[in-house]
Amino acid sequence: MQILVTGGAGYIGSHTAKLLAGAGFEPVVFDSLVRGRRETVRWGPLVEASLDDRAALEAVFREYSIGAVIHFAAFAYVGESMRAPETYFRNNVVNTIHLLDAMKQAGIRQIIFSSSCASYGHPQEIPISEDHPQQPVNPYGESKLLVERILRWYGEIDGLKWISLRYFNAAGADPGGELGELHEPETHLIPLAISAALGATPCLDIYGTDYDTPDGTAIRDYLHVSDIAAAHLAALRYLQSGGSSGSFNLGTGEGHSVREVVAAVERVSGRRVAVREAGRRQGDPAALIALVSKAREILGWRAGHSTLDEIARTAWNWHSKLAGHGANDCSNARVSA
Repeated sequence: MQILVTGGAGYIGSHTAKLLAGAGFEPVVFDSLVRGRRETVRWGPLVEASLDDRAALEAVFREYSIGAVIHFAAFAYVGESMRAPETYFRNNVVNTIHLLDAMKQAGIRQIIFSSSCASYGHPQEIPISEDHPQQPVNPYGESKLLVERILRWYGEIDGLKWISLRYFNAAGADPGGELGELHEPETHLIPLAISAALGATPCLDIYGTDYDTPDGTAIRDYLHVSDIAAAHLAALRYLQSGGSSGSFNLGTGEGHSVREVVAAVERVSGRRVAVREAGRRQGDPAALIALVSKAREILGWRAGHSTLDEIARTAWNWHSKLAGHGANDCSNARVSA
């Protein structure tokens, strides 16, 4: 079976495409390459187009025997969404409607959607279950919630079968060394800590050291990208077996602080990560940890590669191959927990 993977040239999409191919599917990647990378598309054909191109969408469903869709294509920078909300709603929401309409026309009735814990907003309780109120605090999170609501209505009215996977913090790199995390700009903690360890940047800014946590820094639930890919495969098989639509958290159920992550990078690299402490950023909660029992019980999925050291080690192996040098001051170091 051929699976359409929108955004399949991106970080999580490319890892999922590799896993699909290994499981006997052929991933057909549909990506504009605005933020994806052509060189990551190695396990099936690439259709270079945007989801706002209705002719390209109709052509891909006509030319390939698509059995289901895994939908990653979206912009995913919280700060950018605050500066340009219209871009996020147009790309993440309106373009998803284009995709769903093309699926409907082609008779495709199964979709796995890449959602986010950003749809929850500020946590009212820890760990966060799928029943937690969804009250996003930025347009990025709002765009994910809007798509979830749209999927529900397409399901009720048109019979669409859907799974929404709400990720917590994706991290790590392909254990085989073929794929890794490379964003421009990079805002994620582990790649930035590795950059500081490599000397490509002089230090890592830690935003907030006075949270009500054991070491004062923010705690997040880090999940290896290969485990996220495996959850998409599990969701696909679940739908193929007649499973019901629904939303699922993806995480480990355990949290790690910024300082713990830095220590893990230092352990696996054998190098020091210079840090600079800064004040909290507005809107950053002290802790975000997933309750993941639903995915385990219904999808039969559980994280298998998400110890902090394995995440850091695979990321280090990937980034150390791409090492660069240049910055000589701390002014450009930025970190997102």
